[in-house]
Amino acid sequence: MATVIVTSIFFLMFIGVPVAYALGLTSVITIIYQDMPQFIGIFPQRFFSGIDTFTLMAIPFFILAGQIMEATKITDQLIKLANVLVGHLRGGLAQVNVVVSILFAGLTGAGLADAAAIGSVLIPAMEKDGYDTDFSAAVTAASSIIGPTIPPSIIMVLYGSIMGVSIAGLFAAGIIPGLLLGIMYMIINYFISRKRDYPVRESQLGVKNIVIETKNSFLALLMPIIILGGILAGIVTPTEAGALAVLYGIIVGIVILRNVSFKDLWGIMYRTSKTTGMVFLIIATASILSFFLSHGRVPAAVGSAIMTVTESRVGVLTLINLFMLFLGMFMDINAALIISAPIFAPIAYNVGVHPLHFGLIMVTALNIGMKTPPLGTALYVCCGIANIKIEEISKEMIPYIFGGIIVLFMVTFIPELAMFLPRILGFA
Repeated sequence: MATVIVTSIFFLMFIGVPVAYALGLTSVITIIYQDMPQFIGIFPQRFFSGIDTFTLMAIPFFILAGQIMEATKITDQLIKLANVLVGHLRGGLAQVNVVVSILFAGLTGAGLADAAAIGSVLIPAMEKDGYDTDFSAAVTAASSIIGPTIPPSIIMVLYGSIMGVSIAGLFAAGIIPGLLLGIMYMIINYFISRKRDYPVRESQLGVKNIVIETKNSFLALLMPIIILGGILAGIVTPTEAGALAVLYGIIVGIVILRNVSFKDLWGIMYRTSKTTGMVFLIIATASILSFFLSHGRVPAAVGSAIMTVTESRVGVLTLINLFMLFLGMFMDINAALIISAPIFAPIAYNVGVHPLHFGLIMVTALNIGMKTPPLGTALYVCCGIANIKIEEISKEMIPYIFGGIIVLFMVTFIPELAMFLPRILGFA
């Protein structure tokens, strides 16, 4: 059964079938191939039960909050703040790109929103300042995965809801790994910029400028404080925090800044509905497929196969990481998570990995896939903005992909990088 499922999924996606339909059709093919017509009735049941979770309501709230904050153009203020902080370093705007992704991560839990919002401003600015177009796009695509790693994170909400793991704990666990990714990319930016002699801004870091730009960015910086503070303090659930974020975004855009009208909200709601519908359709159809994976005892078979190769903790986690990196290259991040988490989590638990720690390992590995050819979605967003081909950006992505993998294995084999804050805050 595993062979039929894997072959069907990759063939359908290869010929251009959308991910959600590919997952659903794979379930149909499995029923036909295994001659199991009695399971037809499972489809509607699993379709609705897959998305019938209160926790998942956080996803449309976070998407909507991110759309509202993007519409307020508050990204421009974050870019100015990042420019003051790191613009004087070698490869100034490339470093700004990474830092603003770290700041923007607190506003939206989606990497593609990060790539689109920041890329539309910084890619043209970097080109104008003398940076190569393909490099500018690559930096944006690479830094966009910081968004889903530093909370709030949509993929963490998804993992927590399907695996029964504390979402607040996952949010706490993601902070240090997300910052590590940012530091790694800034180091890579420095060496590439030095080799290519990219421009350096002459003005130095100034306390006065930092204070001014921090004050100007206060409304944007306050949002993650509201979301994370409320969740980590146990005052609100992730879903309630998402609703508060939407309310805050509306107040900022309509009442305070007054650059978002009620008419604009219709367009924002439309875009949010499209994105939410796409994500939830993938979740629903992946839920159907996960039933057949469980029925065919695929998780047990995969676990046995891994254990025949190695029984050591290091060996098992290395194999799991390599598989998830490969899966992320070819599959939508949400679908890959829903299908692979129930398979690999029990194996990881058996070798002594904490559920929160393994959740961060999965999130980090699959996020790297979002920027990896041939189907890295962040690449296509940045290629569209920069008007370049996927081949051009792929070459520039190589050092960032390897940098991300280094951080992944650091998080994997130094558990405290993920578990330090959850332990302090009482989630582990």
